[in-house]
Amino acid sequence: MSERVSTRQERDSLGTREVPAEVYWGIQTLRAVENFSVSGVREPAALVRAYLVLKKAAAYANMALGEVDGERGGAIVRAADEGLEGRFDDQFPVDVFQAGAGTSFHMNVNEVLANRALELLGREKGDYAYLSPNDHVNRGQSTNDTFPTASHIAIITEADRLLAALDSLALAFSTKGEEFSDVQKSGRTHLMDALPLTLGDEFAAYAAALRRAAWRVRERREDLMEVAIGGTANGTGANAHPQFRETVLADLNRFTGLGLVPAGDSFEALQSRAQMAAFSGALRELALELIRIANDLRLLGSGPTSGLAEITLPAVQPGSSIMAGKVNPVMAECLDMVAFQVVGNDTAVALAAQAGQVDLNVMTPVMTFNILTSLSLLISFLPLFEKKCVAGIGANRGQARASLMKNPALATLLSPRIGYLRAAELAEEAMRRGVAVPALAVEKGYLTEKEAAELFDMERMARSLYAGYPWTHREKKE
Repeated sequence: MSERVSTRQERDSLGTREVPAEVYWGIQTLRAVENFSVSGVREPAALVRAYLVLKKAAAYANMALGEVDGERGGAIVRAADEGLEGRFDDQFPVDVFQAGAGTSFHMNVNEVLANRALELLGREKGDYAYLSPNDHVNRGQSTNDTFPTASHIAIITEADRLLAALDSLALAFSTKGEEFSDVQKSGRTHLMDALPLTLGDEFAAYAAALRRAAWRVRERREDLMEVAIGGTANGTGANAHPQFRETVLADLNRFTGLGLVPAGDSFEALQSRAQMAAFSGALRELALELIRIANDLRLLGSGPTSGLAEITLPAVQPGSSIMAGKVNPVMAECLDMVAFQVVGNDTAVALAAQAGQVDLNVMTPVMTFNILTSLSLLISFLPLFEKKCVAGIGANRGQARASLMKNPALATLLSPRIGYLRAAELAEEAMRRGVAVPALAVEKGYLTEKEAAELFDMERMARSLYAGYPWTHREKKE
């Protein structure tokens, strides 16, 4: 005989239901759990924290404006503070795929805070006649304006963590650029031999690409500082005190340290999710750069006998269950898969951004979830990639130089002396005969041995060949 579960009775506009007595969530959360048993994935912790700090600020604002009395408002604040400490992390069971606009999760937050506030006041959970999730916790608010506002706060907070990881990763590549600044090697365009450069040039360029991507993330993060709070239902500001918007924003900025500002147009702030879509786009742009860099590292480290083998990637685990001694570029492979997922998440965000109709984009929850998921993946893996891959990359100097000396593209340096066509013929002959271009140029009488040594001095070339181009890292250092 099963043990009877203790319950309490709660009522909403659809009727009465029995809710487990021990939980802080209530009847609307119960309905959402029953209706949306989809993925088993719950809202990210960053969104929970953002919503709790928003509700705390709203309680302060409503008390200051005389909309909620000090006893009830103070209890809501205390409940929110406990939530921010993580005490109720298991009380948010609503699936990320839920009712449009995020009403289910919003009410989940309201119910948890209301029931804990009631408990703090010595009352029974579910005593909504005294302290209501709607009338007190949600005073002057709507899902329409709180969900996008909490989403912006959560994304901004996580973006700061990503930017710190990106700055560190870019510095790691830049450090490698300095370390490899004297490693001459063949350039490659179209995957074919091209003019020489240094391995340091390539790694410094990776650092520059990451800094540019970080700049785009930072710029689009700033767009999210404009928030919808105060717009309530479809931007009208209905049921909110005239000073609620400015008051709640002041408290929000006090609690978060952010520079949040009111939406320039409340109606546009609820209709459009362009700012979130643009931020997701910045993550996509970053992901594409990460994919490119990861694939370059895999290619440059390919081999060890049949590939380029110009760099050595750290061995972090055996590479095969059957081929003894095989080591694979697993950290770069994992980065690829993380970045692929970010690109896929952005596709979902883009579809949701254009799917809003008339006065509200009800697809905001799936946008928030995918953006926060992308941020979480990048925040988690980029430091690991830096530590276990980039920091331990070595240069195979001998291999790089040996390939460079056989590079037929070196004939390009003779073009000013003998013309493009004759230089091309020299390159073709050097490749056909397996002879180094400098030696063949001397054999043909185009250069003396001294002239060849000077023209094809790779160390001098690395120092001066690109000195006239101000975008190179050499010029910036000077």
